[in-house]
Amino acid sequence: MENVLTEMPSLSKLYVNAAATAAMKRLARSVPVVALPTRALEVRGVTADLAKLTAFAHLLGKPARDVLPSGYIHALAFPVAMGVMVQDDFPLPLLGMVHLRNQVDHYAAVRFTDVLTIRAWARDLAGHRAGTQVQLVVEVRNSDGTALLWRGVSTYLAKGIYLPGLDKPSPRPAGAQREPFSAPQPTAQWRLGVDTGRAYAAVSGDFNPIHLSVLSAKALGLRRSIAHGMYAASRVVSDIGSPKPEAFSWDIAFEAPIFLPATVSVHIADTRADDGGWLGSEFTAWNARSARVHFRGSVTAGTTQP
Repeated sequence: MENVLTEMPSLSKLYVNAAATAAMKRLARSVPVVALPTRALEVRGVTADLAKLTAFAHLLGKPARDVLPSGYIHALAFPVAMGVMVQDDFPLPLLGMVHLRNQVDHYAAVRFTDVLTIRAWARDLAGHRAGTQVQLVVEVRNSDGTALLWRGVSTYLAKGIYLPGLDKPSPRPAGAQREPFSAPQPTAQWRLGVDTGRAYAAVSGDFNPIHLSVLSAKALGLRRSIAHGMYAASRVVSDIGSPKPEAFSWDIAFEAPIFLPATVSVHIADTRADDGGWLGSEFTAWNARSARVHFRGSVTAGTTQP
């Protein structure tokens, strides 16, 4: 079952609605619903905004092309996913939600002239030692919905929100040590200013308060603003030096937020076939001063439609 919208949701209105809903629920103190919306949201006739596409590419330090970057497709489709998360029967608060992981299968080249159908739904509500996590699935298809072009699964954490009836993993034992990280030789270094979150918001439309300023981030429990997870994901995937085929997959797991401003060291290691052809790349990014890992993941050639 799906609810077909006549136009793309406005992210700014969705954030306002999310703030109002959160305030109403705090006042009402209603019993939380431990279930996900049963309907998917779908929007047809979606096209890329050429000006925003160009600005997005330039923010990542790349020239604009007629083929949409994989990270831009996520940004283009994000309002539909967010529309799922602000429904009255969605059990978690949108504001303050943080990224844990993104898994993307990019099945075919998507061009800025393509007319697209975007569909999103929620799944896998589960306990987490720091709160409750949920997955949002987004599929991007051609105009009539017959060809799957791109599919993304985003895992989010509502930190500090514990829903009744959900099992959560055991907390890490007191004194337990994290797996030691031996930093490799960086292949790149990112110097991110305090305005990085606002710059990404301007090209993606994602004005989540945790990314915009110290004051707005503190209002949601963070000591400083943090970089968008999808800014980091989009940038590292676009930085994979070898030409990627039209079909590829990427996976990124976020381990620690990037508090702004920051200097981030990045290591990208390519895997090649005997004939020199690119098979994939693994990447790791960490704080250049503390050596704490921010994220790690991979990009691999080739993916087949389900």
